[in-house]
Amino acid sequence: MAKKYNLLNPEERTAYWTEFVKKRLIGKTIVDVEYLTNSECKDLDWYCRPVAFKLNDGSWVYSQKDDEGNDGGALYYHQEDDCTVFPVLGREDG
Repeated sequence: MAKKYNLLNPEERTAYWTEFVKKRLIGKTIVDVEYLTNSECKDLDWYCRPVAFKLNDGSWVYSQKDDEGNDGGALYYHQEDDCTVFPVLGREDG
């Protein structure tokens, strides 16, 4: 039986979403990387094209500006001596 979470409790909400994401990402492998196309962004009514990761199960992961999906978002990459931003591109950069 799945654990029940009280999503009104901040700690339990964090635990719930952590498990939700882990279930979908742990053990997966990135098999391709590309930016969303102009056509994909137009279908989403987005002006910013985020980088996307294709996983070995065929799913895609890409960032959004916010939880409502109002536009594509940038990603921050952090390694001890190599930190950078993976920027969004505009549809005109296509």
